[in-house]
Amino acid sequence: MRPTRAIILAAGKSTRMKSDLPKVLHDVCGRPMLAYVIEACRKVGINEMTIVVGHRKELVMETFRNEPGLQWVTQEEQIGTGHAVMMARQSLEGFDGDVVVLYGDAPCIRVSTLQQLLAHHEESNASVTLLTAVLDDPAAYGRIIRDDNGYLAGIREFKDCTDAQAAIQEINPGYYCYRAADLLWSLDRIDNDNAKGEYYLTDTIAKLIEDNRPAEALPGAAPEEVIAANSRAELVDVTRIIHQRIVRIHLEQGVTIVDPGSTFIDSRATIGQDTVIRPFTVIDGPVRIGSNCVVGPFAHLSGGAVVEKGTTVEPFVQVSGGLVTRKTALA
Repeated sequence: MRPTRAIILAAGKSTRMKSDLPKVLHDVCGRPMLAYVIEACRKVGINEMTIVVGHRKELVMETFRNEPGLQWVTQEEQIGTGHAVMMARQSLEGFDGDVVVLYGDAPCIRVSTLQQLLAHHEESNASVTLLTAVLDDPAAYGRIIRDDNGYLAGIREFKDCTDAQAAIQEINPGYYCYRAADLLWSLDRIDNDNAKGEYYLTDTIAKLIEDNRPAEALPGAAPEEVIAANSRAELVDVTRIIHQRIVRIHLEQGVTIVDPGSTFIDSRATIGQDTVIRPFTVIDGPVRIGSNCVVGPFAHLSGGAVVEKGTTVEPFVQVSGGLVTRKTALA
């Protein structure tokens, strides 16, 4: 893989969530949304990331103070995604490699999908590669416009679509990989001459296509990866998706979860093989449960609780931190 850095857009307010907390800090299965995006980058070998912050930036920076390889830049005025990336341009000066651009409020991106994006971008030697998704209901997402040969011809915002374009089901979820030099070149050529007076990142792709620089659109994102959490309802959707993944990992590792729908398991928890998690159990925080345990029903483990191998945590027991052993009186 060529040298690769990431720009993660994380400056948004929680306006639609009716919250003063920065949007990327809202909790999803025990961790802020932004943590999942950073983790996905690290798992594909991207360790240098520029995070674009704005609303209550000090709180975001403090939350991730122990994360190595992060550089912080500020978008004081929220005037578009293109403008947000412009704030990070200094971190790219002299960098000869690829740049992934992601959104900090879209934690459902899979590592395998990000790997697919990077591999296709390098193999095709494109100036920019963007992931696309095909949705049964494309709603208000930007539509992918292809020419007669199937190549990317542009992205059309939904409000600007003709009836025929609005019927297109291939959409732009906002996952990009650029050559650094091409990203900087195109940022210099976009403007905010539009109804909102904003600089759109999608305009950089139009500029590259106009200049006959190769642009690729890879239909590789699953519908669940498209969802970003802009509202409380969307936060519920995102949390459900992440929790289903957490449950699936534990099942594959030999844990029995009797009723996943009535059970909450924090993303930081570890559970040993042949342990049974009974319904209405809450495992909240970096809890460690050994093998051959039975937990619940209606148990609540939190904090740094450690459950010894072979322990039964009886119904209605609440444990916050500490060691739970077979000899512990649980009542």
